Amino acid sequence: MRKILFREALREAMVEEMERDDSVFLMGEEVAEYNGAYKVSQGMLDQFGAKRVIDTPIAELGFAGLGIGAAMVGLKPIVEMMTFNFAILALDQVVNTAAKMRYMSGGALSCPIVIRGAGGAGGALGAQHSQSLEAQYAHIPGLKVMMPATPYDAKGMLKTAIRDPDPVIFIEGEILYGTEGEVPEEEYLIPMGKGDIKRGGKDVTLIAWSRMVHLCLDAAEELAKEGIDAEVIDLRTIRPFDREMIAESVKKTNRAVIVEEGWPMASVGGAVSDWIARELFDYLDAPVGRIHQRDVPMPYAYNLEAATLPKVEDVIAAVKKATYTKS
Repeated sequence: MRKILFREALREAMVEEMERDDSVFLMGEEVAEYNGAYKVSQGMLDQFGAKRVIDTPIAELGFAGLGIGAAMVGLKPIVEMMTFNFAILALDQVVNTAAKMRYMSGGALSCPIVIRGAGGAGGALGAQHSQSLEAQYAHIPGLKVMMPATPYDAKGMLKTAIRDPDPVIFIEGEILYGTEGEVPEEEYLIPMGKGDIKRGGKDVTLIAWSRMVHLCLDAAEELAKEGIDAEVIDLRTIRPFDREMIAESVKKTNRAVIVEEGWPMASVGGAVSDWIARELFDYLDAPVGRIHQRDVPMPYAYNLEAATLPKVEDVIAAVKKATYTKS
């Protein structure tokens, strides 16, 4: 099977959906003339023209609102945020309008919009450009939140998001754009809310999403050398997350460790941990472990950024604690 980059998989998803459906269009800062801040939309202006690939001013609240309005009258906008750090400026439109449109209109109106872009740490970009903000969207009823970890998932998940009748937040790990993976040329979709077992195991369940999936896979390889067989679950969609998959895995391993890039307070990992503790308590042989970013703004220096983010050693230590294994 051919291999392509994460950014290329995202572009293929958008191109295929725009070829399939004339109501789909892309808008955002630098998506057209500059081919996208991360080159995700490279070549799309030439292919689809300026009416369907639209550059916007640096005005996130404004163009998010424009996209929501377009969605309400039958179009299917893909709104690219250069980074979800900037999307904070658009929260009023996203939370108070897009997320509530179907509910407040009694089902008369829908809002089929995808708001996508980069999130998380990008390599010494500083506190204002390195935030994992998925929890603030997962908290809001009416929004669906997807975070792929591989090129294969990125393409199949984005095509699903574009076809969804309701607003979808699609966060792409910033350092994943240059990663490569197998992606079939034939069409496929990955269902909303369906996770994936990236590595089978029987001793402990590692639960992650986006770039943390790769961290868990690296940790699982190291743990295997010590005879600990870790199962790695990729949630892929964090709202709604795949409860059935988690339950099946935890009932098998009897232990769970959640690994996330974001902060610990009121986080996605906290919500998943709470659900496991309440619904799967009788199957647990140890408390649910949690690994997360340190509870501070992201430092600018490379060495301090690395010290702040979860590491393979952190995951291994949490697994050994859960399995009562001596270091």
